[in-house]
Amino acid sequence: MQTANPYEPLPPQFRLSRSRIMDVEDKSQGLVGEARIGRVYFSQSGKTIYYRGRKFQSLKGIGFKANDFDVETLEEFWISGPRKDREDRLYGGHRDVQIDADVSEEYITSLRR
Repeated sequence: MQTANPYEPLPPQFRLSRSRIMDVEDKSQGLVGEARIGRVYFSQSGKTIYYRGRKFQSLKGIGFKANDFDVETLEEFWISGPRKDREDRLYGGHRDVQIDADVSEEYITSLRR
């Protein structure tokens, strides 16, 4: 996944009020791909998701084990909210899921609720 500069200020269209911590799992190479927990931002219409310099839109039900795609590369992803039982991957488990440093504390706190 492309990495955004963590020290670069957010563009004005990215508002914390239109963001959420979510699981972003790459499905472009098969059923099990790189997975990250991080803050995604939604467009004003809510139809576009922005994460780490990438722009995603819905597959509208036509994806195979994926629900969104990268607009530029057409790679497919599974993007969903994190689960309290930490079984965040589409097929369960939390093995090799990276948690972005900027959301780590908030993510762990949400698991305890």
